[in-house]
Amino acid sequence: MTGRPFAWEKSYPPGISWDAPVQTSSIPELFDRAVADYGPRRATEYRGVPLTYGDYGRLVDEAAASLLRDGIGRDTTLAVYLPNTPWHPVAFFGGLKTGARLVMLSPLDAERELAWKLRDSGARTLITTDLGELLPMACRLLADGHLDKVIVGGDTAWGAPPVPLAPIPDDPAIVRWSDYVLGAEPPSAWPRIDPDDIALLQYTGGTTGRPKGAILTHANLTAATSIYETWFEAQKLSKPGEDRVVCVLPLFHIYALTTILLRQFRAGNEILLRPRFDVDTSIRDIEERRATVFLGVPTMWIAIANAPGIEDRDLSSLRYCGSGGAPLPVESARRFRRLTGLKLLGGWGMTETSPAGTNLPADGPDKPGSIGVPMPGIEVDVVALDDSTRVLPAGETGELRIRGPNVTRGYWNRPEETAAAFVDGRFLTGDIGYMDDDGFFFIVDRKKDMILSGGFNVYPQVIEQAIYEHPAVAEVLVIGVADDYRGESAKAFVTLRPGSASFTLAELQDFLADRIGRHEMPRELEFRDALPRTAVGKLSKIALRDEERQKRRVATHTAG
Repeated sequence: MTGRPFAWEKSYPPGISWDAPVQTSSIPELFDRAVADYGPRRATEYRGVPLTYGDYGRLVDEAAASLLRDGIGRDTTLAVYLPNTPWHPVAFFGGLKTGARLVMLSPLDAERELAWKLRDSGARTLITTDLGELLPMACRLLADGHLDKVIVGGDTAWGAPPVPLAPIPDDPAIVRWSDYVLGAEPPSAWPRIDPDDIALLQYTGGTTGRPKGAILTHANLTAATSIYETWFEAQKLSKPGEDRVVCVLPLFHIYALTTILLRQFRAGNEILLRPRFDVDTSIRDIEERRATVFLGVPTMWIAIANAPGIEDRDLSSLRYCGSGGAPLPVESARRFRRLTGLKLLGGWGMTETSPAGTNLPADGPDKPGSIGVPMPGIEVDVVALDDSTRVLPAGETGELRIRGPNVTRGYWNRPEETAAAFVDGRFLTGDIGYMDDDGFFFIVDRKKDMILSGGFNVYPQVIEQAIYEHPAVAEVLVIGVADDYRGESAKAFVTLRPGSASFTLAELQDFLADRIGRHEMPRELEFRDALPRTAVGKLSKIALRDEERQKRRVATHTAG
C-alpha cells in the first residue's frame, strides 16, 4: 500500500472521510464525562434493576478509592473475573481510575488457564461475584497461591438471584464488597492517567500454546470507540442518548467491552445487560423493551432466524443489527433478511485491534461474504504468504495486515512474538483474504486453519459457506484431518435443523459438486447434536482438532 487515496475510500458512505478525527483519551476521562453529561439518564438495566450514570459514578469512585487504599494503582495488575452483571462496569471503570492495568478473565476458562493468566499478568487481587461457580474457582486459585486477595460483589445487590449463591468463606483474604469499600475516601486528586498507559492485558490465542496478553492502551480503546462512533452515527445506525442496546455478548470479551460498554457509555445510551444469550429473552427485549441495537455473533443470529414464529414477531424497533466475532455464513445472513426484513451488518476485527477493523456500509453494494471496508483511520493491506513485505494487488489472496491508532503495540512479556507480529509497522493478522477493486475485503480463512491437501491450499471457510447452503444444515465446522494419500483432507462436522434428515457423505459431495473444487471436497462427514463454542459463543475448532488427533493416535497405537 503506497498511500492515499485508498481503494476503499470511494466505497465510503456519504459524510464519512477516512481521515476523520480519531479522538483519544484515558478511559476514566471518557467515563467521568459520561457521568457529568448524562447523570440522571439510565445506563443499564439488569434483572429489572436500573442504574443511572450518576449511580455508576458513585459506585466507581467508591471502588477506585478502596482499591487505591489497598495499594492497587500504577504498575499493578488487577484481575476482573465477572460475568455480565453491574459489578463488571464498576470493577472495570473503578480499576482503571486507579491507574492499574486490568486483566479480564473468562468465567468459562479452565483453572489451569486462569492460573496461567494470573501468573503471567502479575495480578494478585481479583474481583468476582458469588453467582455461579466463580467464587469457588477464585477460592481454589487463592488456596493454590495464585492470589493474595479476592473481593466479592454480592449478587443480591441487584435483586433476588435466579440461582442459589455460593457461600462466602470466612477467610481474611476473601472480602465482601460492602466491607471492602467501607470508609474509603476519595483522594485529593485522582491519579494522572495518560492515553498511552496500559489499560488492558487482553489474553488471546492459546491454540498452539499458552494464551498471550495483547497490550491495549487507553488510547487504543478510546480510538476504537471514536472510530465506531464516526462510522455508525454518520450512517444514522445509532442515535446518541436514544438507543437501547441489548448486551448478551460477554463484557470480558473485547467485542462487547468496546462496542457496547465503552461506546454506549460515551453516547449516553441504555444497555440492557443480560447474563447470557437466550433466544426468547432477546426477542422480548426487542418486542417489549423496544431495543434499537442488537450486537451478536453468527450463532446467535442463526438461533434467532430459526426461532419458531420469528416471521410474526415485531422487530420493528431495531435500527441496527450487527454480527461480529466470527465470519457470518452468507446463507445465514440471507435467511435472516428473508425472515425479518433486516439486513445483518458487521465487519471484522481482532482482540489486537481493540477490535475495530473493517465494516460493511449500511447502503453499500451487495457483496456476499465481504467483511466490508477499513473504517476511518485504519489501513489494511494484503501481503504474500511467503513474503510478508510484498504487498499484493487487488484480487490476489494473501495475509491481511493492519495499522491504526487502535492496534496493540505488542504482547505482554513476549518480545519475540511481538517482533514477529509486525512487519513495516503493520500487524500481521493471521487472516487470509483479498481486496476487490472497490476496496472491499474478503477473508477466506485463518492462516493456521488452512489445509494443505495434495499440494493445494484449501480454506475451510470456503467449504463451510458452501455447506451452509444445504437446506438441512444448521451449523457446520470444517477442519483438516490426516489423509494417507493427500497429507490432509477436509472433514465436516454438521448439526441439522430441527426436523431435517441426515445425509450421506456421497450426497453431500453431490450437493457441493458445482459449489467448490474437487480438491476442496470433504472426505469425511460427522453429525453432532451440538458444536463446541468459545466463551463469546463463536464456533470453535480447537476441541474438534484435539479429538481427531487423539482418535488417530489411538487408531495408530491399536494397529501397531
